[in-house]
Amino acid sequence: MSGHSKWSSIKHKKGAADAKRGQLFSKLSRAIIVAAREGGPDPEGNATLATAIQKARDNSMPKDNIERAIARGTGAGADGEAYETVTYEGYGPNGVAVLVEAVTDNRNRTAADVRHTFAKNDGNLGTSGAVGWLFERKGVILVPDSAAEEDVMLAAADGGAEDVSVEGSSYEVISAPDDLQAVRTALEEAGIEVESAELTMLPKTTVQIDDEAAARKLLRLMDALEENDDVQDVYANFDIPEGILQAVA
Repeated sequence: MSGHSKWSSIKHKKGAADAKRGQLFSKLSRAIIVAAREGGPDPEGNATLATAIQKARDNSMPKDNIERAIARGTGAGADGEAYETVTYEGYGPNGVAVLVEAVTDNRNRTAADVRHTFAKNDGNLGTSGAVGWLFERKGVILVPDSAAEEDVMLAAADGGAEDVSVEGSSYEVISAPDDLQAVRTALEEAGIEVESAELTMLPKTTVQIDDEAAARKLLRLMDALEENDDVQDVYANFDIPEGILQAVA
């Protein structure tokens, strides 16, 4: 397993029990607000909004909260215009590339917080373009390995998926960003459970981490960045072997 798919799997296994629900709903709302503002309120014609709404539903966010966020993004609330999407690029321990996506109403505050988090965890914030070229936007769906491989492969292909691979105890289904919802629908219509489905940045190359201490430092950095209220997602190009991951995660 590698990169963001690795981190996504770690977060999924940790579960929602250790998540701060209020903070989670705030982040989900911001994502919906920005997606609705930039692409319009109709999820049928706005793939980013459709994905944000589905992610909110997957995390049991109330329908009223989702509708209010869409309304705020399309002008029904003055604060909708205050948010902007900002990407930060840097390096973690062992030269691992880290990409941070934030939605903020105060760019200076968020930049200072992100810079401090990198520095505190043996990393450093880089300049724009420093590591972004190492990643590409994709849709990633995780399916439990209890499903039959042939069924997953066929349903994924029907939905337009690009690739299916085994990642730990899950199948990882990769798609183009605009095909994420279609692939998810195809899997669910085939009776296949979907653990998670999200737009992500997958690394083109990875950095192997074979040391437990380095792995702990990396995961500590990822956790600290994601605890920031303004940070939506964190991506990295590390590859931690399963044995070390089980010892440190």
